[in-house]
Amino acid sequence: MAEHSGTMHRSMNQPHVRSPGNEARDPDDRRAHKHSWVLRRHPRAAKSPTRILASMDDKSPLITDVSWGRMAVERIGEGKDFKLYPGGGRPWDWNETGTRHSPGIQPADVRELLDRGCQVVVLSRGMHLALQVCPETLSELADKGVEVHVEETTAGVGRYNALAAASVAVGGLFHSTC
Repeated sequence: MAEHSGTMHRSMNQPHVRSPGNEARDPDDRRAHKHSWVLRRHPRAAKSPTRILASMDDKSPLITDVSWGRMAVERIGEGKDFKLYPGGGRPWDWNETGTRHSPGIQPADVRELLDRGCQVVVLSRGMHLALQVCPETLSELADKGVEVHVEETTAGVGRYNALAAASVAVGGLFHSTC
């Protein structure tokens, strides 16, 4: 059901990425992003094409900068963790759903993304992959036919920005620390 995507390609849409220990690392070094995978659509899920958004107001905002404990998002501002979706986003407050590093991202955390029309969701696990994802979360997204990418934060930001720039109905949960 899961397929390891393995690498991230640097593109014009990738923000400047800084985190402790990567200052001297070549951002195109593909070995740095070996902890990413993608969950494909469930075979019984509705087979609808990925929605392309028409207006700028409907587009998912780009992440313009990410570093340890800080992210900058166009039209939204700066913060630590974000919940982004077509047309906007907001800070991600883990206390709303009782999210902790373990068991991790819960179904309640992604429902707002689904309500906002996301057909592709990027879930970031943090810079050191400390944030887990509940299996129930992945099951709920698969049952709704949503394509899911679970990745380290900098890799997830690159994937999310590429999809947002292509006007795909993409959303994501982004954790900028551990």
